[in-house]
Amino acid sequence: MNIDRIIIILETISISGRPISTTEIHKITRIPKPTCYRTVEQLLFHGILDDPNDNGKYLVGERLRTIAMAGTPDKDICLAISPLLQETAKKFDEAVFLSRFRNKGVEIIHVETPKDMTSSFVHPGLGFRPLHACSCSKAILAFSEDAFKQQILTAPKKQYTQNTKISKTELEKELKKIKEKGYAECVEEIQNGIASVAVPLKIRKIETLFSIGTIGPVNVFDAQKRNSLGNQLLKLSHQCSHILELNMT
Repeated sequence: MNIDRIIIILETISISGRPISTTEIHKITRIPKPTCYRTVEQLLFHGILDDPNDNGKYLVGERLRTIAMAGTPDKDICLAISPLLQETAKKFDEAVFLSRFRNKGVEIIHVETPKDMTSSFVHPGLGFRPLHACSCSKAILAFSEDAFKQQILTAPKKQYTQNTKISKTELEKELKKIKEKGYAECVEEIQNGIASVAVPLKIRKIETLFSIGTIGPVNVFDAQKRNSLGNQLLKLSHQCSHILELNMT
């Protein structure tokens, strides 16, 4: 496919403000009709375009939206929602973190901590987390596409502690539970004595790429506390997702 024609077609659809047909695209762009139809079909096949009403009228597809969001620098994502995370860290009196999917794993890219110097809290640290053994990772994996999910579930997995789940059956059961509750938990699966809770950030028409969570000592983060935190984080996730939709899409 000619890259110049692809760009022209995508720009035409993007600025239309509504689903448009291949005939309309042809008239606007003057691209030969057979070439236009062929290019649109290929873009539709690869998920770059969507036909939301199954009527031959097209919008920019989920895959392209996801690519664009994935290309947003960490600093822009953090800048957009850090004020909400700061408020939450103060409210919880615990560290609150932001994570993003990257390279078949998840990275914690930003942490907000209580500003009260007398507070005692656990800092999660920045960097890589495995998809099978951390709340921030499982919150993303649970809502990912089935093909990718199965790829992770069937791959070899490291057991970090005696509580790390590595069997496909156990993890499938847990991911199903996460989808039902809306939030993920990690209880001494990465480090003994530490528990965390996280929720995905669901941005309209984009694959789940981000999660937010909180972390603390396992003796403080008991089942009741984790349930309370999970439900509060769900409310926060709606606010964060809305901000990212407005700023990044």
